[in-house]
Amino acid sequence: MTEPLILQPAKPADACVIWLHGLGADRYDFEPVAKALQKSLLSTRFVLPQAPTRAVTINGGYEMPSWYDIKAMSPARSISMEELEASSKMVTDLIKEQKSHGIDASRIFLAGFSQGGAVVFHTAFMKWQGALGGVIALSTYAPTFSNELELSASQQRIPVLCLHGQYDDVVQNAMGRSAYEHLKTRGVTATWREYPMGHEVLPQEIQDIGAWLTTRLG
Repeated sequence: MTEPLILQPAKPADACVIWLHGLGADRYDFEPVAKALQKSLLSTRFVLPQAPTRAVTINGGYEMPSWYDIKAMSPARSISMEELEASSKMVTDLIKEQKSHGIDASRIFLAGFSQGGAVVFHTAFMKWQGALGGVIALSTYAPTFSNELELSASQQRIPVLCLHGQYDDVVQNAMGRSAYEHLKTRGVTATWREYPMGHEVLPQEIQDIGAWLTTRLG
């Protein structure tokens, strides 16, 4: 697997954001966003991993960076659980690596756009057991959440910021809202914000993320 892009902060790092790109993008996709956020988050390291290139069934088998194969879109996405689990393990390994570098888990955040956000949701609330600073879910959904979802006490303490476009025609707004509701009804401190946009990122959204991170990092 390609090594992550790591953006070191202006001051010695005491916090970290691990940020996953979306389907067909790469580790450089959110580099400008990370650099913009670091202007105010002076001691926050950003780790931007790269998804492996693999065939994606819904795109005619065309090979592209993908955290997992999407086999069908309707009625709900049918995905490769094996590949999702492998991507999730990659994220947990990155968390452990940051901890080994002296970053407290309560100051490690997971962020992801679209398919990357789905991996982040699965990692934080299905696999990781322990503290986390929070989750930032951009234009995404939670393919492994269900009505049987049960969270541990440590998972319930992970704050979540859910951001979605009102006109998203790739990941429908209702799919993002469903993930938010699953967490909210299980005692998670979750915040929902939507914007007049499609499947994209707006400057106002990045400002909101910066403010949310600043509040939690002090």
